[in-house]
Amino acid sequence: MSENSEFRFAAATGVGSLPGGDAREAARTVTGTFEDFPFLPELPARGPGADMIGRTAGMLVELYARVEPSGWRLGDRPGRDTRRARSWLGEDLDALEEFTQGYEGPLKVQAVGPWTLAANLELRNGEAALSDPGACRDLAASLAEGLRLHLAEVRRRVPGARPVLQLDEPSLTAVLRGRVRTASGYRTHRAVDRQAVEAALRDVAGVHRGPVVVHSCAPDVPFALLRRAGVDGISFDVSLLTERDDEAIGEAVEGGTHLFAGVVPSAEGPLSDPAGSVMGVRTLWRRLGLRPGLLPETVTVTPACGLAGVSPAYARQALAHCVRAARSLADNPE
Repeated sequence: MSENSEFRFAAATGVGSLPGGDAREAARTVTGTFEDFPFLPELPARGPGADMIGRTAGMLVELYARVEPSGWRLGDRPGRDTRRARSWLGEDLDALEEFTQGYEGPLKVQAVGPWTLAANLELRNGEAALSDPGACRDLAASLAEGLRLHLAEVRRRVPGARPVLQLDEPSLTAVLRGRVRTASGYRTHRAVDRQAVEAALRDVAGVHRGPVVVHSCAPDVPFALLRRAGVDGISFDVSLLTERDDEAIGEAVEGGTHLFAGVVPSAEGPLSDPAGSVMGVRTLWRRLGLRPGLLPETVTVTPACGLAGVSPAYARQALAHCVRAARSLADNPE
């Protein structure tokens, strides 16, 4: 984290996924809404290969995956599904490049992290890669190299950008607690050793010479483990926090970890006023006894999770609401 200690995150951004299938429209919305912190949109409605697992599987180096009735399965050679995933990612990068001409500043790109990938990619026998420690190591190494190449491509296309890598790890807590189900559904895979989890995250994050954020919209985010893995930021759903998380969050803030606070609902419905949206963050801050002036320096406002399941109109409203909520937090941190 020391290398990125001088990096300054902007006040608001999105998580990753958006509804619809028009890459140019998504890029226009993201860059128009988040002028200081755009991100590379993901559009899973286009089908397999645009979903979060397929998109990241398409980035792997010397490992390939195809769609089976049960999900994504590793195979011997690149096929139609790999080509489709790479084509859509290229289309998304083309659109982002078009709408970021002359842009200078942070730019967030997302990929599935090594443990959620291991929990969701199948081996040839139909079991998750998580069942085989050697497969987990190979997968993490392939992902690291794929991300290195992806980030280099982003820098080439948007030379003024300072890329921020977000690793999506919604399955991380289940991996740590032995809650990932086997192919039969009757058992669960054993919990992975925390040191192995930490080491793989550190290795994958280490390919990026800029800031790395880990996102999980699941309960019980392992804040302390992620800090030990050396990530610069942690992204989470504020509504799922409990007082059990207080100590770990307080230590994270005091240790310089940036918080991506998911406060805007990712399910469609009426939005509260901007000040109301960040009330949970202010309440957390008071409970931790942290200095109010730290809030706008330490917190980036986001939706609670991806927005793929909502209408395009609500997605636009939710993203714009993040900007207004962040402004409220900065203007009135107390």
